[in-house]
Amino acid sequence: MDRLPLVIVAAGQRVTDPAFPQGGSPDAHALTGAIDQGWAGALRPVAAVIAQLGEFLDGEVTAGRGYLPSEENVFRAFESPFAEVRVLIVGQDPYPGLGHPIGLSFAVDGAVRPIPRSLWNIYKELRSDVGVTPPEHGDLSAWTQRGVMLLNRVLTVQPGRSGSHRRRGWEAVTATAIHALADRGGPLVAILWGKDAIALEPMLGSVPVIKSVHPSPLSAGGGFFGSHPFSRANASLVEQGAEPIDWTIPA
Repeated sequence: MDRLPLVIVAAGQRVTDPAFPQGGSPDAHALTGAIDQGWAGALRPVAAVIAQLGEFLDGEVTAGRGYLPSEENVFRAFESPFAEVRVLIVGQDPYPGLGHPIGLSFAVDGAVRPIPRSLWNIYKELRSDVGVTPPEHGDLSAWTQRGVMLLNRVLTVQPGRSGSHRRRGWEAVTATAIHALADRGGPLVAILWGKDAIALEPMLGSVPVIKSVHPSPLSAGGGFFGSHPFSRANASLVEQGAEPIDWTIPA
């Protein structure tokens, strides 16, 4: 695969962005994804990096290792319209379990049971903070339809090997995305959980940041519980003249 094709949504149609030329044979393994036109423009500076990542992932498939999430979900976070993102929540990398990741940080496929413990802790804080009754599933897609971007720092992983695709180039892609949001300006709030996410704070410039330890069971008791990230994010949005986020999740 010579290039990683990205597909943009424009006027209700799927259109290939010319900044990401397609190559390879018709039978070549290829990642595709529907991303918002605004994001297609924001990611043009790293088009070459994305192409290299496509070649890397093609090699992983050829070698029999594969990758997660499924190819149509790798860029799923970028389906959220660039101009409409009001809250950015940054994760690390996808869950390494087969069938688990869906391309959105902290979320899992709705059929996954049990819910990952970090997400369960997020649900506990959600109930405590804003009174939302959590569902029995872990699909957070509803948030992305209301202005929340759930972005992992690294967008792929080898099945069963957490962190295996770090330092392959995804960090440059997601850094470009974060810088683009910061340059776009508000209304915008960033929620950063854990030291890896908090390390991104300098990229955000003047964007209000809500930060705490990670919701992992290993650290949640050290400051995640009781940190009120959801109500604080909404308060910041209101201060910026924007509508608060509806944090409810359909059952």
